[in-house]
Amino acid sequence: MVQGTIVAVCTSKNKGERKKDVGQAQLRENFGLEGDGHGGDWHRQVSLLAEESIEKMRAAGLEVGPGDFAENLTTRGIDLCNLPIGSLLSLESGAELEVTQIGKECHTRCSIYYQAGDCVMPKEGIFARVLTPGPVANGDRISLLRSGPVVEAGR
Repeated sequence: MVQGTIVAVCTSKNKGERKKDVGQAQLRENFGLEGDGHGGDWHRQVSLLAEESIEKMRAAGLEVGPGDFAENLTTRGIDLCNLPIGSLLSLESGAELEVTQIGKECHTRCSIYYQAGDCVMPKEGIFARVLTPGPVANGDRISLLRSGPVVEAGR
């Protein structure tokens, strides 16, 4: 089983802005993180970005960290951007997230793009919906339970 670590739990009041590491939060089923402006009944309830992706931007000379790419959960040790849609992630608390989207179209260039000439979130960030609620905190384990969607017998 592939395991990693939650490096940061980040929220913001509004969509599309940098998020602040709040240390811990509650994942609500079919919503996302309590207190986050990105939550709601849609397919992009929670955004995740690997610390390894943030390191690429640091190597380009930017002073960036968790939450600066508007991600909710910053992870270490799981190759997020190569997970197929339908993959199932489990948190230490028993909360479960299903991957719904890899990357996103960036309609407006963010400040990171203008500083570095590139941004990792559109290519390497992933989105998920909350299947099972529960708390999440910095330092928690995150595990890949299933890579890809459930395939029903006979299909």
